[in-house]
Amino acid sequence: MSDSSDEKKGQLTVTEAGRRGGQRAKELLGTEHYRRIGKMGGAKVKANRGREFYAVIGKQGGNKVKATHGADFYKTIGKMGGDKVAERGHEFYREIGRKGGAKVKALIEAGRKAAKEEESKGEALEAPPPVLTE
Repeated sequence: MSDSSDEKKGQLTVTEAGRRGGQRAKELLGTEHYRRIGKMGGAKVKANRGREFYAVIGKQGGNKVKATHGADFYKTIGKMGGDKVAERGHEFYREIGRKGGAKVKALIEAGRKAAKEEESKGEALEAPPPVLTE
């Protein structure tokens, strides 16, 4: 009669087989492969379910984290993130401030341009009707 450890020798659990397969695929295809297929999958989900789907699942995930770790968990991880960003120094904040300001400026200009285009379309449509003479 064989020992139970002899029977298990050479057998893999599903988890172990999956882990090994994933590592091998990563070696062969690289991390860029996973990034690419992830983007493709995300685009497909967005096309099928809409952007609102991400808001719903994000809310569900946030509620699960809050139930598991408590509301103070967010304060803790926010502080950790803020401290980590602060390590980058003053110049980093200056740079992101400049980038943010440039983005806001571009958005304002785009809004003004769109408003002018709408205004000019409205003027063309709202021209008074011609006066009929007898």
